[in-house]
Amino acid sequence: MPRPATPRRSIRKDAAYLRRLAERIRDARAQRGMTRNALATDSGVSLRFLAQLEAGQGNPSVLVLRRVAAAMGFPPDALVSDEPSRRGDRPLVLEILNRLADRELLAARRLLTDHFATGSGAVTNQSHVALIGLRGAGKTTLGRRLALQRGVPFFELDREVEREYGATIGEILQLHGQPGYRRFERQSLQAVLTKNPAAVIETGGGLAADPETLPVLLESTLTVWIRAAPEEHMQRVIDQGDLRPMARSRAAMRELRNILKAREPFYRQAHLQLNTSGKTVDQNFRDLLELLERRKLFAS
Repeated sequence: MPRPATPRRSIRKDAAYLRRLAERIRDARAQRGMTRNALATDSGVSLRFLAQLEAGQGNPSVLVLRRVAAAMGFPPDALVSDEPSRRGDRPLVLEILNRLADRELLAARRLLTDHFATGSGAVTNQSHVALIGLRGAGKTTLGRRLALQRGVPFFELDREVEREYGATIGEILQLHGQPGYRRFERQSLQAVLTKNPAAVIETGGGLAADPETLPVLLESTLTVWIRAAPEEHMQRVIDQGDLRPMARSRAAMRELRNILKAREPFYRQAHLQLNTSGKTVDQNFRDLLELLERRKLFAS
């Protein structure tokens, strides 16, 4: 029979749980690319208390955790679980499965069984190519050139959301929060895929961390992670005319690294990866074409 926990042991367990909770909140916020100020505004939880939570010092109520999770578009149990935080495929798959009805869950189990019993899992359809990754990696430049080379339309998914909804991304986030924006983003992606037999699609940096949209992207497109070193991400954003990071360069670089770390397990699910660091645009475009050609030969 297990020995009852002493008050000291209970205190240690509580402190360990709060540290794991802090890690989950930080990871979730980084995956969404939200600042702490934005999370405070969207959740209605004070900035000071959020800072305490992310430091493992706050002891929130269930209602507070529910508001924080909802503001980031996560189910509350993704935060309150007593298990250590896990990055990568497992939480994404579990979150998708948890949303399914019983009949859908049975169909999903059959699909998984059929796939892993038979298969190579090779993706042969390259009519839609999607580029994922953080801003500054080179998605727009490479995407436009690839679309021109292939003679197909190029879509910036963020712009499609704005056009369909009739408002800027900032306005959509202000009115509907992260969950609302992700819903509009998913609808715009499905519209592009449905209306265009072939296309090159540039996605926003946070799409890959959305558990409902990423599977659609991976199933319907040949997905390429366009990546770069954090320093190059930052410099390219500045070169594009956005000087805001310069005002708080140290904090901005730390935040950028945190976002990359949190999203990397999702970006890695792309079918292909292209590192654009230290190379010219022409070199990167040649490398991209070579990657796509190799994939085509392998798939055939």
